[in-house]
Amino acid sequence: MTFRALFVASSLLISSQAYADISSITSGVWARGDGNARVRVSMCGGSLCAVNVWVKDETSEKVGDQLIMTVKPETETTFVGSAFDPQRNLRLSARIVLNGNSMTTTGCVLGGIICKSSNWTRR
Repeated sequence: MTFRALFVASSLLISSQAYADISSITSGVWARGDGNARVRVSMCGGSLCAVNVWVKDETSEKVGDQLIMTVKPETETTFVGSAFDPQRNLRLSARIVLNGNSMTTTGCVLGGIICKSSNWTRR
């Protein structure tokens, strides 16, 4: 995954312990707003995992790349926490804002110094 895609995808994974209904809210396939990737979000152990199921250009992102996230509810539709990218051994902070079949994700590294946001639509 590219740095940008990493932040975007990382925001899709949420701990089932953090919010009982979160898996039903986020499960399924989501298309990134730039049209360059789609991920399937589903439970994996006690977390949700986002796995690339389609990537327009596999130069830096690949089908099968996975991101694991643990977040807690800030409100009923906003979740904050952390994500782990096992392909790059990278941890980052994450924020997810859900609105029906739309989602905005923000991921940050270096203590919030570098952040990226993306919009997603459920497919």
